[in-house]
Amino acid sequence: MHVWGDDRELHLRGTLDVHSAADVRQRVHAAVDGADGDFVLDVSGVDALDATGLGLLVAIHRRAGRRERRFVLRGVTPPVHRVLVITRLHRILALENAIAA
Repeated sequence: MHVWGDDRELHLRGTLDVHSAADVRQRVHAAVDGADGDFVLDVSGVDALDATGLGLLVAIHRRAGRRERRFVLRGVTPPVHRVLVITRLHRILALENAIAA
């Protein structure tokens, strides 16, 4: 998993799964804690995610909320969108520029 960006917007490329979640979590937590306003996670480069990746998205949503920041998922790809719909997380998370399957 490749992660780059700043405290307002991070970009992910690869698979968000049990193998990459710890590294992503550390980077995201630092970003969420480091600024104010919306926190955007661009997942247009994410090709798949597992239950650990879903759990991380929920944790980011909660952490951002505790810091009075809005968590936005940008560029949701069809495979990721499908998982979000199946788990009904698309109703909870703010999606921007999602590409429905």
